[in-house]
Amino acid sequence: MATTKRTTKPPPLPAAEPGDCKPCGGTGNVPTTVRVGRKRRPVGQRDGLCLNCFGSGNAPDA
Repeated sequence: MATTKRTTKPPPLPAAEPGDCKPCGGTGNVPTTVRVGRKRRPVGQRDGLCLNCFGSGNAPDA
């Protein structure tokens, strides 16, 4: 009769809570400059989608 080793799996790690995205501060929006004219002079700002988190507000996984 051959003996076999029984191994147990380690318990799963708890899921890490996603933090706030650094560029947008967790809002999902970042200010973008509005430019007009031939010289492309800035006239103001508007809200744009955060390209780091794609608007979710959560920090992306590395």
